[in-house]
Amino acid sequence: MRIAVPLESAPGELRVALTPDAVARLVKGGHEVRLQAGAGERAGFPDSAYSDAGATLSDATALYADVALVCRVQPPSPNEAEALPGGTALLALLSPARNRPLLEQLASRNVTALALELVPRITRAQSMDVLSSQSTVAGYKAVLMGASALPKFLPMLTTAAGTVSPAKVFVIGAGVAGLQAIATARRLGGVVSAFDVRPAAREQVLSLGATFVASDVVSQSAETSGGYANVQSADEAQRTRDTLAAHLKDMDLVVTTAQIPGRDAPRLITADMVAGMKPGAVIVDLAAESGGNCELTRAGETVLAGMVSILGPMNVAATVPFHASQMFSKNLLTLIAHLSKDNALVIDAADEITGPMTVVRDGQVVAPSTR
Repeated sequence: MRIAVPLESAPGELRVALTPDAVARLVKGGHEVRLQAGAGERAGFPDSAYSDAGATLSDATALYADVALVCRVQPPSPNEAEALPGGTALLALLSPARNRPLLEQLASRNVTALALELVPRITRAQSMDVLSSQSTVAGYKAVLMGASALPKFLPMLTTAAGTVSPAKVFVIGAGVAGLQAIATARRLGGVVSAFDVRPAAREQVLSLGATFVASDVVSQSAETSGGYANVQSADEAQRTRDTLAAHLKDMDLVVTTAQIPGRDAPRLITADMVAGMKPGAVIVDLAAESGGNCELTRAGETVLAGMVSILGPMNVAATVPFHASQMFSKNLLTLIAHLSKDNALVIDAADEITGPMTVVRDGQVVAPSTR
């Protein structure tokens, strides 16, 4: 099977879909990998490393000739989608709920598209889950961003000038990103607490040495079968905000990670709650791209509300491109192995992994969120 890896064109995207290690394994397995020259350089992987791994370097014009599979990180632009030959398959983060025109364009090109964010959360697919791997990167980096923006130290310090108290860190949402944020803040010496509506999160938070902020809205019904948080009723959402407001007043750094697949992020921190926070406090909102957990968040901007800073970073995983690409690539390598049979691409709509991921097939948009 011939696999193409293009240079990412989205602004700020520094990752590459396949790293040289993954390419070497694919070539050893009998596949041919064609890479657009320079595709890995921004992530720290030179063209020479790909050549040594057995990849063929190509320009954009010849990249897609006779390829069966195209591997990307971000969705293709309209011009890039138009360049995809009919009959090829595309693996990428496609944001199907927000990209209906792109899906229709891919369908018109007879391209089969699989959205990487729709990998089902089942045991067999854990090693293919790019959302989890990239959320690990984002949770780590969010704490570093917050620590950099804080006007104080994160750890306790004992110096000749006196003792500095550790900063208080609060993580909202204890999924993959949240748990990594907790672990990172703890390693940096912060006093960490966390909140999540899912009961299973309590044990995970405590295991990392953080304090769990209890609420009466934590219940089994708050969690979906896929492990995500459920949409709350208006009453439950208000009780959640009441719990958070009482705790936020004493926090120095807040990292919010709460998201619901296919929906806008839940609004958990209001302007009034921000007004009640300590001067110099910082909020890092990892849900900025899907609307934000904080009412004042603006995607891609830093907002100053009184003396509180609200950061709305976008595409955080791309700011750690070397390791983010390595993790992303390992996910794709496992997925490609699942999709391959006798070195040929086989996309089975009835398969429990492939089926839910397929958003365009046989010239039709079949994404669950857009049917």
